[in-house]
Amino acid sequence: MTPNIASQPLDATLSLSSMLKDAIIDADDKPLGRLRDVVVKLRANQYPLFSGLVIGVGSARGFVPRRDVLSMDAKSIRLRTGRVNLLPFEHRDGEVLLKQDILGHRLIDIARSALVRAYDVRFTSTPEGWAATALDVHKHRWFQLGAHEDHPARDWHAFLLLIGNQNSPGANVTADRIRRLKPAQIADLIESASTQEQSLLLERVHTDPQLEANVFEELDDNKQTQLLKMRSDQDIAEVLSRMRADDAADAVMDLPQSRRRSVLDLLPPSQNSRVLALLGYHEATAGGLMGTDYLALPEEQSIADAIQKLRAATTHQPEALVTIHALRSDGTLAGTLGLVRALQLDPATLLREAADPQTVVASPEDDIIAITTRMADFNLLSLPVLDASGRILGIVTVDDALEAAIQRDWFHRKTVHR
Repeated sequence: MTPNIASQPLDATLSLSSMLKDAIIDADDKPLGRLRDVVVKLRANQYPLFSGLVIGVGSARGFVPRRDVLSMDAKSIRLRTGRVNLLPFEHRDGEVLLKQDILGHRLIDIARSALVRAYDVRFTSTPEGWAATALDVHKHRWFQLGAHEDHPARDWHAFLLLIGNQNSPGANVTADRIRRLKPAQIADLIESASTQEQSLLLERVHTDPQLEANVFEELDDNKQTQLLKMRSDQDIAEVLSRMRADDAADAVMDLPQSRRRSVLDLLPPSQNSRVLALLGYHEATAGGLMGTDYLALPEEQSIADAIQKLRAATTHQPEALVTIHALRSDGTLAGTLGLVRALQLDPATLLREAADPQTVVASPEDDIIAITTRMADFNLLSLPVLDASGRILGIVTVDDALEAAIQRDWFHRKTVHR
């Protein structure tokens, strides 16, 4: 007697590319047609579960639900019936056609943060039934022999699918797992993706507004402008409201002039004032490069006070928090203290006693060469930018200085390998 599909040996494996070569055998042990596709149901944090077959009978195609499949093995697929519903297959929520939607399509290799192509799907027999548990992304070389089913495959969860239907369980899984990648890695993927892949990636990123803002900060200027221009003014303002003020200002300047005022007016008041202040400086100067997030306290406060303020600055970029700025009573800069040195001192020490008064600073008009040379000469991770009276306007962080100094093509060549 032919074994029931529910009683297949656990851990038995099947290859989709091999299955697609098999004939379908009906309940009378007669060939019925050919396998055209396999349907699986995506499940949150679990392997997709086999839910049916799409078979070809002559020129027609029909769907066979899981309950009508008696057994599947490396040699044949057997049905319980000889009667097949030949109505067109219709996707239900969370269902994926593996050949149509996965094979030959690109997906994200999480460990490599790269787009790769799927060439085969492996199934494993589980107590719940057959589940898609692994993917083969190994491409044949012209001099290689052998079928894809002979290649090693990697765990299904090592990849992120790029498929449509944002409301499906699979889309939710992708949205959750894409957070395993850094914003810079996601930006690199978007820049190397096709138009359709870009749209799918942006849909997933859009479910996390702060991640979306961080990704837009990392995008190449041209790509960032291209993607923002396709959005409404309100949508642009929502992204810019969560970006660092200096990056938001750069993004505003890259928009068509006719749209800048409208976008600025839609920004929250605090972000609007910061961006407007930065727009007054040329982008190739300290004023144009500086950010407005930094750690500053009156010099009469203690290191413990500074550390407490540091803990509360959860929305600041980490690069902006490596230096503590001590301020005089009139608001001018009295000195700076590196975070590492601060942690080595008694927390009760006053900033007035610990901060170095011989602070290296920049003026907003200083150019990129002056900024980078100064930061290199004094091994600085951040450089305060002061106005004529000695008050802090902002700081230039080392990552922004490097990005401005390195030619754009060299910078891009570096980031694509992050």
